[in-house]
Amino acid sequence: MAEPTKYLAFKHRLVMIGFGSIGQGVLPLILRHLEIRPDQIQILSADDSGAAVAREYGVELRKVELTKQNYEAELTPLLGPGDFLLNLSVDVLSTALFTLAAKNGAKYLDTCIEPWPGGYIDASVPADQRTNYALREQALAAGRELGADAPTCVLTHGANPGLVSHFVKQALLDIARDTGVETATPGDRAGWAGLAQRLGVKVIHIAERDTQVPTTPKRPGEFVNTWSVDGFFSEGCQPAELGWGTHEKALPADGRRHESGSDAAIYLLRPGASTRVRTWTPLAGPINGFLITHNESISLADYLTVKEGEKATYRPTVHYAYHPCDAAVLSVHELSGRQWELQESRRLIVDEVQPGGIDELGVLLCGHARNAYWYGSRLSVDEARLLAPHNNATSLQVTIPVLAGLIWACENPNRGLVEPEEMDHERILEICRPYLGPVVGEYGDWTPLDRRETLFEEDIDRDDPWQFRNVRVV
Repeated sequence: MAEPTKYLAFKHRLVMIGFGSIGQGVLPLILRHLEIRPDQIQILSADDSGAAVAREYGVELRKVELTKQNYEAELTPLLGPGDFLLNLSVDVLSTALFTLAAKNGAKYLDTCIEPWPGGYIDASVPADQRTNYALREQALAAGRELGADAPTCVLTHGANPGLVSHFVKQALLDIARDTGVETATPGDRAGWAGLAQRLGVKVIHIAERDTQVPTTPKRPGEFVNTWSVDGFFSEGCQPAELGWGTHEKALPADGRRHESGSDAAIYLLRPGASTRVRTWTPLAGPINGFLITHNESISLADYLTVKEGEKATYRPTVHYAYHPCDAAVLSVHELSGRQWELQESRRLIVDEVQPGGIDELGVLLCGHARNAYWYGSRLSVDEARLLAPHNNATSLQVTIPVLAGLIWACENPNRGLVEPEEMDHERILEICRPYLGPVVGEYGDWTPLDRRETLFEEDIDRDDPWQFRNVRVV
């Protein structure tokens, strides 16, 4: 690569919580693209598994597990005006952290909304309270209390949620260009929602196929993944969730609405890791992915809602459709057989990935005049290793939008609580593109009705291919 761009001079303290694969992958990018000294960075981690990487860059790592009882005492001395709290942890309540940061004058970013331990999987808690919908509503309420001019707190800005929301905006502009719909780049929520409605977008899939392969095959009793095992386990055990479009004719039998909030999404009475959906990516073709809950399924659906008074007149159905690496698929299959008891052995594959694998991560917008349009990143593990140390293809697609979100927050320091959809997609993509491999947009004629009823009759809706009833695998 050419001489790296220094996007800004960071003169304060950067406190990083958590130092797993994403923390270890983003640290060299922070040092590469910010004017910042290693002694300005403080890492707090529940374990010391990343200590060697921290030492490599001359950054202090302190082993401390943040809890409900100690987080304020541990963090308050480290945070002041102008500082930044970068939360890459699990099992630490995100709402508590960004509230503390803002009250101390510090900015904040995380990659997902985390509860305290057990919040995702405690069966004694009602299913609707274990959803990302509930966590998001709590976070938005806390953000309103902080005020619109509080220090910027960027909520859920990794690959997805995060980067994919910027992909959606670019995809909408591409479809408008290619279908002759005249539009300037919208400048607000109403403009983007109106554009999606005019284009006739009914469905948005975050459609991802990961083909990275470990050098050592998965063993029985082992969970293998290309990014956080704990993170995948937690979100896979949450109820499946999806933004619920206005074109949908009937709620699934196991579907439930929420009694308060935006009403932009529903949840299913089953784990996301046992719920499969049909989708399509240009390289993989038709695939079945897991309907794993993610914040973007709710925030994008909410952002792109058009209302008349209190009634939603347009909203797309939005959900993740994730086909992880084959070793992770085997791991999930074994996990479900264990009735969701996580395997004793867990292996995160970063350095031990064979050459040639790709993480094809993008957004599939369906129902418009050109049928289906996929826009996203085709990053290979080989290119990821050339671009940045301590990364595979999957982690780099997360770490570079973490950096981009951090930069954007510093450039927009007093915006209060912000979701990815409210950020400047052009600025984020400008920073991210050099690290994403080929970024492409491709149209396809795939629908979830393709080759259906080849072997048996099915309960499908042939009048509208884009009903969730047709997308779901039963």
